[in-house]
Amino acid sequence: MSIYKDCDIRGIYGKEFDEKDAYLIGKAVGTLHRGKSLAVGGDVRISTPVLKEYLVRGLLETGMHVIDIGCVTTPMFYFALDTADPCAAVPQGGIMVTASHNPSSYNGFKMMFGNAPMTLEEIKKLEELVYRQDFCTGTGIYETRCVEEEYTDFIERTCKKGSLKIVLDCGDGAASKIVPDVMEKMGYEVIRLYCGNDGNFPNRNPNPAEYDCLADICKKVLETGADLGAAYDGDGDRVVFIDNKGHYMTSEKSFAVFIRHCLKKCTGSFVYDQKCASLVKNTILAYGGTPVMERSGYGFIKRRFLEKGSLAAGEISGHFFFREIGRDDGLYATLKMCEIVEKERRNLAEIAEEFPDSIITADLRVFCPYEEQERWLEEASKMGNLYPMSRMDGVRIEFEEGWFLLRKSVTEQAMTYRIEASDKQSLEMIKRIVGEAVPELKKALLNLTE
Repeated sequence: MSIYKDCDIRGIYGKEFDEKDAYLIGKAVGTLHRGKSLAVGGDVRISTPVLKEYLVRGLLETGMHVIDIGCVTTPMFYFALDTADPCAAVPQGGIMVTASHNPSSYNGFKMMFGNAPMTLEEIKKLEELVYRQDFCTGTGIYETRCVEEEYTDFIERTCKKGSLKIVLDCGDGAASKIVPDVMEKMGYEVIRLYCGNDGNFPNRNPNPAEYDCLADICKKVLETGADLGAAYDGDGDRVVFIDNKGHYMTSEKSFAVFIRHCLKKCTGSFVYDQKCASLVKNTILAYGGTPVMERSGYGFIKRRFLEKGSLAAGEISGHFFFREIGRDDGLYATLKMCEIVEKERRNLAEIAEEFPDSIITADLRVFCPYEEQERWLEEASKMGNLYPMSRMDGVRIEFEEGWFLLRKSVTEQAMTYRIEASDKQSLEMIKRIVGEAVPELKKALLNLTE
């Protein structure tokens, strides 16, 4: 499986890529962006220090100016690209060594040049250069810079203080120190859970959007009588909320809360990924906003969010982007959610109950050889003769009672699919129509329950 994905570089350390690859990628980036200043940061994963060391070595050998910002969350990395001491070198891009929400065996690189993530075309160009190894040479400049104090000051200036009791489950990831420290500084009563800065992630899956890993924080919220809980991924840019009754909130429901709050103050557009429940689009329309659907993936969502100047953007993975800061940030999103709870003078469970649930499946996978994937998509696209269809990424079919989405997996030989329906009867109808159109899915659909 290639480590070069649609939006970043990622794979299993020691199996799919290693220090040599990091070194060559550094030289390739240095060749493509010759003479620029780049910020380089990393998360708490065990493999991060050595991968970062070899990446920096490759950058320096091509003449780059490397600004090492140390062990940080990805939002702190983004902040370092946007803000700099006027007397110091301003980063023109950067590389974050992280595999985000993936298990501890993974690692990778998130890259930013200017204000946008790398495009698929840019990643392909980088891959080709690594293969050719036609690199430039030079003598680079290396410096270190700490952004923690500046980042903390920025959050304090931008967000409102509060007094709620909150459980913070940092999953032992990069958010383990900075998020609880800042929340306490902002006046909140903080109960820490799994804030050990341990790149092995010993206590739970670093992906909080896999909701079955949130039992401990749900229990802790109830035990302590907290107003809410927040669970972060491995690098701190994603967050999932738990209400005061100890129930997790889907990312779509959390985004709907943010959308309504934004549209009470002004109007504008919101970008959401095509896997989101209809709740998101319906909330945007109900409060006078403009919905903008985009293909799933951080880079695609952020690019459209910036192009449109949208008020906010959201993904089912727990990324929430805000126009005030021009990016996503798990800590910022947490403070905004707390602000909403305090402003409305109601508990989070009451707020969440105002947004209706639908029947929606998880993002499901079924094995499909690479050579068969296009054929499956062509089979699914025939439903477009009878129902509205989008080919933005894969095949999405719109029914009056819901929708069906079929896409290629970016991580394995598989197809992913998801169905939303207004009720059980509609779910069965959509399953039948899809099973007839794509016979290879029929067996999986028969075993599917909402």
